Amino acid sequence: MKHFNVSIFGRVQGVGFRWSALKLAEKLNLKGFVENAKDGSLYIEVEGDEENLEKFMNWCRKGPWLAEVSSIQVEEAEAKSYNTFEIKH
Repeated sequence: MKHFNVSIFGRVQGVGFRWSALKLAEKLNLKGFVENAKDGSLYIEVEGDEENLEKFMNWCRKGPWLAEVSSIQVEEAEAKSYNTFEIKH
């Protein structure tokens, strides 16, 4: 099990990014959360098996079709054993 803290910058709020991330995380059996950050970016904590995390991270570099990802920062961290993946408000 691996855990990543991810910050995604660009046009990533108001484009369905959080909902799309939730659906993909559920499909890939990943756990954690996604939330809008005050600076206009998105913040994600996600954990699971390495293969599915790689698929999720590749998707995060593009996002849903309306998003325009300009950069992404990824930090590996200690797993927190989340039970679900959710959207935080």
